[in-house]
Amino acid sequence: MRLTIVAATGGVGRHLVEQAVAGGHDVTAVARRPRELPGGVRTVAADLTEPDVGAALAEAVRGADAVLSALGPRNPRADAGITSRGTRAIVAAMHAEHVRRIVVVSAAPVGPVPVPGRPTPPRHDPGDGFFMRHLGVPFTRAMFGRHYADLAVTEQILRDSGLEWTVSRPPKLTDKPLTGTYRTAWNRNLRGGFSVSRADVAHHMLAMVNQPDTIEQVVGIAN
Repeated sequence: MRLTIVAATGGVGRHLVEQAVAGGHDVTAVARRPRELPGGVRTVAADLTEPDVGAALAEAVRGADAVLSALGPRNPRADAGITSRGTRAIVAAMHAEHVRRIVVVSAAPVGPVPVPGRPTPPRHDPGDGFFMRHLGVPFTRAMFGRHYADLAVTEQILRDSGLEWTVSRPPKLTDKPLTGTYRTAWNRNLRGGFSVSRADVAHHMLAMVNQPDTIEQVVGIAN
């Protein structure tokens, strides 16, 4: 398949590129500094925080079978807003180039965060247990509330896009190696799922590209 991977030098993005190349896919990698990427992939330099990024993104997604976005801030407490702005630009480029399929990484605590298109979400994610509901989620929201609010807007952008979207919602990300063994659940988090490796998130995102039943679904993942 022809895959465009956005934020290709980030924590999940690097694994997406490596695994997609190993799987024999034709990869276009989008990054601010594509020189950091390994050889064997087509690269497009693009800063998704810039207002004139549209032409570069259109070039990057042109002819793609699917787009995978690992976009997120390097500092979640300081760079809120990057993911939603970048996702709007990706969606616009996909519409311009008639590309339909997109898989995006979000985060487990996002489900109960209200957005204009979803002002009264459930108070708790249905998959969260007592600890996460009363300790884990309140703590992470206190630390990274602006980031999760931006991810909630990002998910709303996808729901309104008319594209064939899928959202991956992992909990805490680790740098443990790829296992290919993880739990998943549709439209909820995983009970007792406190972490998952970036490599496994990338593995699952690539797998979902060819799973039509994940279209217009939010999928929780955890080890």
